[in-house]
Amino acid sequence: RRIDLLNFQVDEISAAALEPDEDEALESERRRLSNAEQLTRLTEAAHSFLDQGTDEQAGAADLLSDAAGKLARLVAIDPDAGDILDAAEALTDQISELVRSLETYADGIEFNPERLAEVEERLNLIYNLRRKYGDTIADIIRFGERAVAELERLNNAEVRTGELEVDEARLLAEIGARGAALSTARRAAAQRMAVEVVRELADLRMEQARFDVDFQWREADDGALVEVDEAPGGLSAGRYAFDTSGLDQVEFLVSANPGEPLKPLVKVASGGETSRLMLALKTVLGRADETPTLIFDEIDVGIGGRVGATVGRKLWELAARREQAGSGHQVLCITHLPQLAGYGDSHFAVRKLIVDGRTRTDVVNLRGEARVEELAAMLGSNSTAGRESVEEMLVEVQDFKQTARAS
Repeated sequence: RRIDLLNFQVDEISAAALEPDEDEALESERRRLSNAEQLTRLTEAAHSFLDQGTDEQAGAADLLSDAAGKLARLVAIDPDAGDILDAAEALTDQISELVRSLETYADGIEFNPERLAEVEERLNLIYNLRRKYGDTIADIIRFGERAVAELERLNNAEVRTGELEVDEARLLAEIGARGAALSTARRAAAQRMAVEVVRELADLRMEQARFDVDFQWREADDGALVEVDEAPGGLSAGRYAFDTSGLDQVEFLVSANPGEPLKPLVKVASGGETSRLMLALKTVLGRADETPTLIFDEIDVGIGGRVGATVGRKLWELAARREQAGSGHQVLCITHLPQLAGYGDSHFAVRKLIVDGRTRTDVVNLRGEARVEELAAMLGSNSTAGRESVEEMLVEVQDFKQTARAS
C-alpha cells in the first residue's frame, strides 16, 4: 500500500511539471486577463488626458508645450530663468515617453477567454497540489523528491534484504568459527588455571580444596553457526547464543572440603574460604594480566594468624614480581591482621580523630618504632613481650624477602 501511494504521489507531482514561482506569475496573468476591459478603459482615459485632451480641456502634452513656449519667451528676456525652461522641456519629454509607454501597454492588453480558462485550470491544479504536499511550489517539489527516494528504497528492499541475509549468514558462521576457537583456547587455559589455583589454595591451608571452570553454550535459533569440526569436545554442531565476549558462559566452581560437590564460587559460604579463594584467583590471574594496582579490602576476614602470614607472603610475592621483572602489580591491602601487615613494604595507619567537634581522618606512614608499636597493638599486646614478638616477626619477614629476592 505504501508503494502504491508513493507511485500515485510521484506521478501526480511529475505530471504537473511545476516551475519555481510559477503560481505567482500565473496569478498576475489571471488578474490581467480577467480585467482586460477595465485595463483598456483606464489606459485610454489616461492616454487621452496626457495626449489628446477632451472637448473642454487640452491634453497635458499640449498644455506643457504651450507653457514651454511662454517660458522660452521669458528666458529671452531673463536668461537667469533658463533652469525653469529646462525643467519644462524635460517634463514635455517625459510626457511623450509616458504616452508611448501607455500605447505599448494598451497594445499588450489581451482579450482571451481561452487563455484565462487555461490559467485558472493551471492555478487550480497548483492549489490542489499545495493542499496535499506543501505551502509553496518549492515544498511540493521537495516532497516529490523525497517520495522518489523512498520509492527507490522500497523497490530495492527485496534485493537489499536478500543481500543482508547473505551477509548475516556469513557473519554468523564467522562468529561461530571464531567463538569456537576462542572457547577451545579458553578451555585449555582453564585446565592450567585450575591446577595453579589448587596449588595456591594448598599453600593457603586449603589442601583438600578443588577448583574447576565450567563452560556452557546456550542454543539459539538466531545464534552463531558452529560446524561439526569446530565444536569443542562434547558439543555438537548447531546455533548458539553469543555476546561481545564470545559463545561461552563461564562459571568458577569450588569445593572447599572433602566430600562436598563443586559449587559456584558465589555460593561459598565461609568468609575465610572466600578470602583465600579470591587471593588464589588473583594470584594466578595476576600472573597473566598487567593490571597496575591490585586492591585487597580486608582479605583477612575469617582467617587466623598462621594463615595470615601465608597470605602476607602471597601478597608480597605479587608485588615483588614488579620490583624484580619490571612488570607485575602494586598491591594495596587493608587489614587488621598483624601477621599480614608485617609483610608490607610500607605500612600506613588510618585513624579517625575528632578535632573541634568535627571528625577528621588521618593517614600516617609508620616507620621504625611507630610500626612496631602499631603491630603490637594489632596483636593486642603493648607489653615488652608483645613488642619483642613483633620485632621477631619483622626479622623473619625481612629474611624471607631477602631470600626470595636472591632466588
